[in-house]
Order: sequence, then C-alpha cells, then structure tokens
Amino acid sequence: MLDAIQGLKVQNSFAELPPTFYTRLPPQPLTEPRLLHAQADVAALLGLSPKVFGDPAFLDVCSGSSALPGGKTLAAVYSGHQFGVWAGQLGDGRAHLLGEVLAPSGTWELQLKGSGHTPYSRMGDGRAVLRSSVREYLASAAMTGLGIPTTHALALVVSNDPVYRETVETAAIVTRVAPSFIRFGSFEHWAKAPDQLRALFNYVVERFYPECRVAAGGATAREEEVVLGVLRAVVERTAKLVADWQTVGFCHGVMNTDNMSILGLTMDYGPYGFMDGFQVNHVCNHSDTQGRYAWNAQPSVAHWNLYRLASALMGLDVSADALKSQLEHFESAFLQAYRGNLCKKLGLRQWEDGDDELIDDWWRLLHTQAADFTLSFRGLAQAPQQRAPWLAHFKDQAAADAWLDRYVVRLDREQRPDQERIEQMNAANPLYVLRNHLAQTAIQAAAQGDTGEIDTLLDLLKNPFVERRGYEAYAAAPPDWASSLEVSCSS
Repeated sequence: MLDAIQGLKVQNSFAELPPTFYTRLPPQPLTEPRLLHAQADVAALLGLSPKVFGDPAFLDVCSGSSALPGGKTLAAVYSGHQFGVWAGQLGDGRAHLLGEVLAPSGTWELQLKGSGHTPYSRMGDGRAVLRSSVREYLASAAMTGLGIPTTHALALVVSNDPVYRETVETAAIVTRVAPSFIRFGSFEHWAKAPDQLRALFNYVVERFYPECRVAAGGATAREEEVVLGVLRAVVERTAKLVADWQTVGFCHGVMNTDNMSILGLTMDYGPYGFMDGFQVNHVCNHSDTQGRYAWNAQPSVAHWNLYRLASALMGLDVSADALKSQLEHFESAFLQAYRGNLCKKLGLRQWEDGDDELIDDWWRLLHTQAADFTLSFRGLAQAPQQRAPWLAHFKDQAAADAWLDRYVVRLDREQRPDQERIEQMNAANPLYVLRNHLAQTAIQAAAQGDTGEIDTLLDLLKNPFVERRGYEAYAAAPPDWASSLEVSCSS
C-alpha cells in the first residue's frame, strides 16, 4: 500500500478522446478546506494506505487545490432526458474528472463533485453543500455493503464557504471513484454526430466490453454485432441493478438518462431514499411532483431510458428493429434477478408457479398497512416460529396472520431445515439501511465537525445483515420527527 498520493500510477484515457468530449479546466478550490472524513476501504481499492489521509497533498487533491499528480483535469459534456423531457446539452456542471488510477484492484477514475463552475453549469454555481455530500458519501457505502453496484466515495472535504440553496449552507466536495462515469446521456449527446459517437462507443468497448468484439467461433465481430452485444450487456446490467433496488426498498429519485451508468452502477446520488413505511407508489424526491420516479415505476423508467440509449446507437447504422430485439431482454433479465432476490429474501430454494400471487399479496399487505419495508422482511425469517414480534409491524394483524399462513404452507412444500432457511434469509434481508433520519443525524453532527455518526453508520452499513448489540436504535423504525424530512433535487 502506498502512503503518498504522488506514488499512484495515473493515466488519462478519457482525455485522449477528441477535445469536443470535454473542457480542460482546473477546479475552483474551497477556502481553508478541511478533510472531514475519508474511507480506508475505498483508498485500498486505489492501493493507498490510510496513512495518506494525513498527507497535505491528499487534502490538496481532494479539495481541488492541486491536480492529481500525473492527471489531466477536465469536465465532460453529455446530454439527456430529464423527467422524460429532452434537456439538450448537459455535462459536468459541478464535477471535475482528475484522471485514472491504475491499481491492483482495477482501473479507477477519480472525480471531484462540488468543485466549482464549468462550461456545463448552466445556471448553477458548481458547488455542493455539506448536506448532499454527506448523503452521497454514506449512500455509496450503504450500497456497497448491500452488494449493489455503485460508485464509491473516497473523501469528504468541507469548508465555511457559503452556498445558497433554500437556505445558506456550507460547501463540500466529495471525491468519487468509479471505473467510469460515462452515462446513457453521453451517447445521446452524440446521436447525430456519427464520428464522435463511434469514438465514444469504441472507447467504452475497448475498456469495458471487449468480449463483445468476439463473434461465435472466435472471429472478430462486425460493428453491428458489437453494438448489439454491448446494448444487450447494458440492458442486463441495468435490469439487475433495478431489481436490486426494488428488493431493498431503494428509490433513486432522479432516474434521468444522464444519471444512468453505462456500466450498470448506481450513480449521482441526490434525493434518494430507502423506504420506511412501504408504499408501492412511494416518491422520495420532493421535486418529483408527478411521481415519475416512484418505487413501482423504476423498472419501467429504466426500460424507457434504455430505449433512449438504443435510439442514440442508431447513429452507428444499426437498424431500429435489431436494437429493439436487444431491449426485449429487459423484462426477462429483470424478472430473473427480481425473483432470485426474493427467493433469497423469503428463504425459498427456487421460484415456483403461484409465487407471483404470493408476492403480489405481500406487497399489497405492506402497502395497505404502511408496514416498515426493512423490518417486515427481516422479521419474516423467525415469523413462522415467533409470530407475535413480526405481527407487531402491522396495524391489521389478522390480515398479516392470514398471509403468513399461506407463506408457511409454501415453505412446507420445500421441506427445508429451518436453520438453513433462516441463515439464508438473514444474509439477504438487511437489518441496517441508510434511513433518512439516520443520514440527517449524521449531517447535523458533521456540521459541528463531529464525524462520530458517520463512523458509526459506515461501520454498521459495511455489513448490514449482522445484528450488533447496543445498536438497536439504528435498526428501529424512524421516530416521529423523521416524517417531516424531505429531500429534493437540491439535496
């Protein structure tokens, strides 16, 4: 492990694309920046020791005061559909890509979020506030602990610089880490510029989908075959990602095409939320007044976004029908992942005919009772033997008891040892999730310079399936005051 950031092996493959793909410019550093927190697990991905956190050069890079040694700092351009409407040119309006680290664990891009104005900021100020930065910092760790593909957060830097949102807040920068930050909207931007579209496509294939260049029998695939192969892979990754979201009660909040990763990662954490009381049409984003990105809409929105990606790929002279044939794999890929996840969560060996009805009635029960998503699933492991604690999650216990009877009949058909089933369920149903009130408590403490709540949450969320004595409050349903919390696109 390296103790100094200067020792990293850095390259700049995105910067080798034509200059039309980005603007080279430095970040706008924060005034008197302070390293509030850094994650040793993410540093390890880069081959860095935690000792690096005490190096002034590390703070300089993560605050935007100095370039990544060997890096070429830039802001990327892209476009996208926002809330279903074509928004035209967008881009890194408050982010700077620093470069790529070549580490034993892989190749990782480093990006600053909240690092100042760029040509793509539109009416924005290029800054991020402490509130949203803490939320992203914690969310990426929560998703990692749940085993859901995500970008990572290396460091959180704060300053007293004022930032004007609904109120005056203080500025912060998150150092984000991912194999790539390319999105569906990156392709949409070049849909009518074949040369640039092809350059971007070839870049993505060479780095992330090289297997798509190999046709049956080992021959080199034709370009059309490569395009269809990549689209199929993105369809499958996206379908699995959204199935993972659905089965932990996660709502992204802003599933615009410019927030969808070409690698199937959860990215651009803004007004996200893990559900407390379940509502099938739950909307976590206060700005989403039409409910476009409600929990139950996320699979169909992901499919719609994939159609937008496929439309952009028509610029590579691939027919609409051929592209559409790859999009048709979304439903089967989603159902396979969704049912597989639910089998684990319900302690079933495999999906059977009739399980759809049982699951539909499960969602209906949770919805009508506004039962806690996480605790209802978690308690189900012991419910067949200990009904009373589980039934306490429901207002209408008779309705819950009737569903549980049907569930027990379904379990009996499998003749599975209880302990084996319980272990499987507890390994699939988290006890700790990043509820909004927990994030808010961490934000309030961080505003005072206290990172104790961040430390506690990161520790619990690293393995959210294992019960920890003394941390019962972190696994409990939210307190009454949490019902007033709202997150929006400014979050």
